[in-house]
Amino acid sequence: MSLLINPYGGSLIDLVADAESAAELKRRATRLPAVRLSERQTCDLELLATGAFSPLERFMGAEDYRRVLGEMRLADGHLFTIPITLTVEPDPSLRLDAEVALRDSHNELMGVMRLEEIYEWDRDEEAQSVCGTSDTRHPLVAEMHRWGVLNISGRLEVFALPLRFDFRGLRLTPAQTRARLGALGRANVVAFQTRNPLHRAHEELTKRAMEEVEGALLLHPAVGMSKPGDVDHFTRVRTYQLMASSYYDPARIVLALLPLAMRMAGPREALWHALIRRNFGANHIIIGRDHASPGSDSAGRPFYPPYAAQEAMEEFGAELEMKAVPFQEVVYLPDDDRYEEVSKLPEDARTRTLSGSEVRENYLDRGVPLPDWYTRPEVAQILAESYPPRHRQGVCVWFTGLSGAGKSTTAEVLAVLLLEHGRRATLLDGDVVRTHLSAGLGFSKEDRDVNIRRIGYVASEIVRHGGLCICAAVSPYRAARNDVRNMVGADRFVEVFVDTPLAVCEERDQKGLYARARRGEIENFTGISDPYEPPHNPEIVIETTSRPPDENALRILRHLTEQGFLRG
Repeated sequence: MSLLINPYGGSLIDLVADAESAAELKRRATRLPAVRLSERQTCDLELLATGAFSPLERFMGAEDYRRVLGEMRLADGHLFTIPITLTVEPDPSLRLDAEVALRDSHNELMGVMRLEEIYEWDRDEEAQSVCGTSDTRHPLVAEMHRWGVLNISGRLEVFALPLRFDFRGLRLTPAQTRARLGALGRANVVAFQTRNPLHRAHEELTKRAMEEVEGALLLHPAVGMSKPGDVDHFTRVRTYQLMASSYYDPARIVLALLPLAMRMAGPREALWHALIRRNFGANHIIIGRDHASPGSDSAGRPFYPPYAAQEAMEEFGAELEMKAVPFQEVVYLPDDDRYEEVSKLPEDARTRTLSGSEVRENYLDRGVPLPDWYTRPEVAQILAESYPPRHRQGVCVWFTGLSGAGKSTTAEVLAVLLLEHGRRATLLDGDVVRTHLSAGLGFSKEDRDVNIRRIGYVASEIVRHGGLCICAAVSPYRAARNDVRNMVGADRFVEVFVDTPLAVCEERDQKGLYARARRGEIENFTGISDPYEPPHNPEIVIETTSRPPDENALRILRHLTEQGFLRG
């Protein structure tokens, strides 16, 4: 018999059909109307189907959803802190007691749902309940603005898990992970949730945690959706493989990948992570500083207190039968060549530490090797191969402002100046994009958001491959702009607010669009019959009434140089 803790609720949920049933289900699914799942929903379906969210066995119905928002509990009383929902837009094919096929973003069939509930949800309510904020600088809050307005729920039958071609030997279900952990013969297992490369401080605290619980380590990195701008999971997993094979006792560690779509919801998410790890066989979880935090809000303040996740585990850990192994910040003591928690430092101890931003700005961005005290040399080499110096990395310069503010003119000048400084840029102008990429879209809020997110997607791909992208679009809504910021990565996104008064924009309007809008001939015209939401904290604000385009472009150029995207 296994020594491991039982799954939450007593047993693992298993929604995956056997081979014979799967063949019949798939034949049936090909004839059904389909719901296309986003990457987040696909991750959720996979973890639902394999029991990672036990005792949950479906996308949440209205009663579960309401209780999770208000009380962090399912309708049956089990603790559950994050809503797992399937949001859709209204469609005639969505009818109660009808079946729909579930397809992933590549249109691959995955399962069948019988619709038992269709209900509305409130974006602001969920944002405040789950994330504690409605600030669209929070990546999940910004993403919510493109979710459907309805939630659907019902019995699930899954016949195919998502096709994953990378690291197949590490993609273990809860049952498979439990089998590996059970073979180690230890009752206590401490899980380590991570979305960062494994450095010496992480190595130290995981080894201390193993000794503290006298057990094994489940090294369990999230490889689904994480914080925008995080190191890609391909690079991270290579560091985990290296560390697990070279620096840990193989009889006390299991490395498994978790296809989790993170919410970055701080203390609520910490409890969720603990629940999930119990289902994978752990009865302890390491909770550190700023667990599952997305960083700072629009005013530059942290979204959550640094140790809020540890406090949540103190309150609810016993109910989950999961013990937190809390750690404060761990720093290096050069005189002793060792690591220690800041709360346990000797008097007058000399310490060294590096923040994530310092690692990027002072080492990776400059092509400088990371110090051996901070990370293992092999890990430093992997990171150096994946992350070139800053002046060879991608960046997006996003101009936003009213029509006629001077966005396109300044963007064109900037593109020329970048060539002078040795960097080519792709210019995505709003009017040009509407002709070639967004033809057929109107000017409703929904269509405008689709247009901006299309531009943002293209920009994010350019930046991901090391290119420099300049975008000039009215982009009137903060949520859509912040969604693009998250797609690109906050550290590679420069928002330029072209702050030109409406009266000046109207004077410059040679096409007479503003005049037509004031006569009611054009609907939903930004600044006249539709609002413009100025950025709260853009990287740069320029005005074009007294400053010429070249002067404004030079200012942006200086900012890019200061940030390291251009050689000084």
